[in-house]
Amino acid sequence: MAELVGPRLYSCCNCRNHVSLHDDIISKAFQGKNGRAFLFSHAMNIIVGAKENRHLRTGLHTVADICCADCREVLGWKYERAYDVSQKYKEGKFILEKSKIVKENW
Repeated sequence: MAELVGPRLYSCCNCRNHVSLHDDIISKAFQGKNGRAFLFSHAMNIIVGAKENRHLRTGLHTVADICCADCREVLGWKYERAYDVSQKYKEGKFILEKSKIVKENW
């Protein structure tokens, strides 16, 4: 009998709360505050903090830190606004730092 396998997930490294699906990865070629990061189209079980302007590698963006809804671990940020036309694709997307998430159900 075949086993039922659910979706591949990413979870908070601290409490294992599910925060995103593997299928929602847009790019693995991003840089976070603490090293490599992934750009996701969606995130779940998170809290979005206050918006602020930050100068990132690709220019000025309005971002909001995101944290785990269970343990409040800061996981990355949400792009709220990109000021450069070439960066508009990031708006509404989420950065999750690789060091802050773990694979589940792989």
